[in-house]
Amino acid sequence: MSTAYTGEKAKLSFWQIFNMCFGFFGIQFGWSLQMGNMSAIYEFLGASPEQIPGLWLAAPMTGLIIQPIIGYFSDRTWHPKLGRRRPFFLIGAILSSALLFVMPNSSTVWMAAGVLWILDSSINVTMEPFRAFVADNLDEKQRSFGFSMQSMFIGLASFIAGYLPQLLVKWFGISRDKVNGTIPQNILLSFYIGAAVFFVAVMYTILRSKEYPPSNLNAKQEGPQLSIVAEIFDSIKNMPVQMKRLALVNFITWPGLFLMWFYYSTGVASQLFHGDPITNSNAFTIGLEHANTTSAILNLVTFGFSFTLSFWVGLLGKKYTHAMCLLLGGVGLISVYYVQNVNFLYLSMGLVGIAWASILSMPYSMLAGFIPEHKMGIYMGIFNFFIVLPEIIASLFFGKIMSIFLHNDRLMAVQIGGCLLILASIICVIIIKEEKA
Repeated sequence: MSTAYTGEKAKLSFWQIFNMCFGFFGIQFGWSLQMGNMSAIYEFLGASPEQIPGLWLAAPMTGLIIQPIIGYFSDRTWHPKLGRRRPFFLIGAILSSALLFVMPNSSTVWMAAGVLWILDSSINVTMEPFRAFVADNLDEKQRSFGFSMQSMFIGLASFIAGYLPQLLVKWFGISRDKVNGTIPQNILLSFYIGAAVFFVAVMYTILRSKEYPPSNLNAKQEGPQLSIVAEIFDSIKNMPVQMKRLALVNFITWPGLFLMWFYYSTGVASQLFHGDPITNSNAFTIGLEHANTTSAILNLVTFGFSFTLSFWVGLLGKKYTHAMCLLLGGVGLISVYYVQNVNFLYLSMGLVGIAWASILSMPYSMLAGFIPEHKMGIYMGIFNFFIVLPEIIASLFFGKIMSIFLHNDRLMAVQIGGCLLILASIICVIIIKEEKA
């Protein structure tokens, strides 16, 4: 495609949509390794539980800054071979893969935190344009399926990445012993594999998919041209009403997920397996592996349930489908605190997997038809403000809550996350409108 496209978007085949979305498999593979193991890496390097939220601050801060900027520039980019969004896929994939090699070799807490800042920035360069990529290339009828396909790959990649450290021990005999007294060897090797998977999957999408040129390719945009900062603030000021409603639901939903990522794995390892990252690291590592395996089941459920989302949308509508899924996820997180047999964690995390399938697709599906086509990238970046802002708040303040009010009870923090998902479900039912673009 070399000229601006102004007509109807063609209906794409299953395999064309597959090719478009497969890169998300690699992105999520690397991101899941980071999300499932960073708290443990910090604790292996000597961090205390109340320090963990602050050390996670890199993820939301980079998302807040990077995503709208990348969205702004990707809306205005056109490369004759790589297209509109794919140049950003390529840059992000190269940087992210390199940093996934560096991360598990961190020698201090602050080195790991610094690498995380750069790694998250690089992942955001790749991840943010992928949402717009689907909306760019699919018409309204196929967008829900496109976002569901992304959810399927996210679930599958997260399942494999979560199980990978334990798989390396059981099937390949890789040791759990610490390398240079810090990070277990199986976790180190998992990050190396993740780096390769990230790069190969994103390159597959770059090479096997195409894009429509923007409609203003050969002409100047009408109206005044704004600077990047002015454009971002103008877009925030003029957000569609549906986007504002969905933003509130997201703002309540995502802190619940962050509390799970902050504390679920280490909470299971310390409170259910009675391990300690310094004095009883073997029990702690085994507990961490069990938690990551149950999280892998979460993502396997996400993969399977994503296939059924179209059925539930047809039966209940998008709003009630999303609310139902959030409710089930909240129940799953709350139940973790009351588990006596660690195998019941598979059921708890399975319920969270249902919510995760919806969180990854339904808000974007409900939003896409309300966003102007020429601002798809920047609005997708702004929408993610309402994911990263609550994480920033949690990162800055939840450490004090942990030490003063929760007495470093990690699983109590996870239970609070479940209550937030249930609240988001109620808010979704009350304020979201079933509207058509």
